[in-house]
Amino acid sequence: MYINAWGIHANLEVIRSVNVETKFEINSLADLAGFKKIMEQLKMKINKSKLARDLGVDRRTIDKYLNGFVPKKKRNKPSKIDKFYPVIASLLSEDSKQVFYYRRNLWQYLKDNHGLECGQSTFRNYIVTTPEFQAYFEKDERISSMGNSGIRFETRAGQQAQLDWKESIMYETKDGEQVEINIAVLVLSHSRMRFFYMSISKSQSVLFSFLTETFEKMGGVPEELVTDNMKTVMDEARTEFTKGKVNAKFAQFAKNFGFKVRPCIAGRPRTKGKVETTMKLLDEIHAYQGKFNMEELYDYIERLCNRINSELHQGTNKIPLLEFQKEKNHLLQLPTKRVRDSYKIKHTPVKVNFIKCHDLIQNLKRAYLENRLESRLKHYTKYKLLIVMKLGIYRLIQRMRSYFSSSSMHVMKRKAPYLQPM
Repeated sequence: MYINAWGIHANLEVIRSVNVETKFEINSLADLAGFKKIMEQLKMKINKSKLARDLGVDRRTIDKYLNGFVPKKKRNKPSKIDKFYPVIASLLSEDSKQVFYYRRNLWQYLKDNHGLECGQSTFRNYIVTTPEFQAYFEKDERISSMGNSGIRFETRAGQQAQLDWKESIMYETKDGEQVEINIAVLVLSHSRMRFFYMSISKSQSVLFSFLTETFEKMGGVPEELVTDNMKTVMDEARTEFTKGKVNAKFAQFAKNFGFKVRPCIAGRPRTKGKVETTMKLLDEIHAYQGKFNMEELYDYIERLCNRINSELHQGTNKIPLLEFQKEKNHLLQLPTKRVRDSYKIKHTPVKVNFIKCHDLIQNLKRAYLENRLESRLKHYTKYKLLIVMKLGIYRLIQRMRSYFSSSSMHVMKRKAPYLQPM
């Protein structure tokens, strides 16, 4: 950039009264101190406003550098996160079963389990400036569901809630069993208060029970429920050209609780963007692959929900839990207890064991060969519920018959009567 004594762009200007070339090349703020000396010799006034506009800075910044300000050089000091390098390297290695989809998940895990004490932005900068760690996240870099052009629509208190499922999450328990879980998510659009519910099933009865228990926790019902075209809600999907058809049972449920059903247009997840943005927070579950049994996983999801509701929301810059205290006064009244109880699933705590069919057969076969079949059967009969995955119970019995003698099968029938085909 070239600036003459009057602050006007010029390639080469000569002041007639003084035989001095007034060509000044200003490439940065650091050049201003020298520029000031020349202008003082010429006894000319500097146009600070023009300089500020051309350099894209504040006028006060121009004044500071003209008076000889020199910024301090950054010291190349070690980061306090460096001591966590081996832990991070282990967590992100190929040998680790744990998965971190986002830097935030890794930061929260280290904070909760390894005593990391730093801000999220500081940690993110550390990962970005460490090539081997940054490469881990670049392999599956994700884009916010709202996109760059997404517009945030705010709703008044008590008006709306958004519903969705985080579906088919494959989780490995600390016993090495692979379990497919689903998490129902309800978000109050105004306060951003979230409610999570983990379930193996996504049946309509499970959905009714979740919504009923959640409305009871809220102390009321929102005026409308925004949902996608899930089969438990819609018989026919809503499109750009059709209104869709709400399932008769769900329509009756909505009528009993007094809310309106607002299905999204198929293929437009942004309509329920508030619940969609919550979904990636649940990916933090993968950071604990192989760490919990089912009961501990359920407790962890509950703690995760409580923590998210207690943190500052980036969109509203408010804490959902505090905003919910104001919003709940605007919710609709709950129906009678008799109506609510008719939709709730009665929960009975039981010991549950998940096992693959192949593993169950191999375990029993090994026990049979080692002459300890009866003790092994006692192990499985201590559970109130034994879930055998990947194979129906009838096919399981048929396959077991091909492995064991009739006398062994008789022992199994006596010790595990539930292992009988209907």
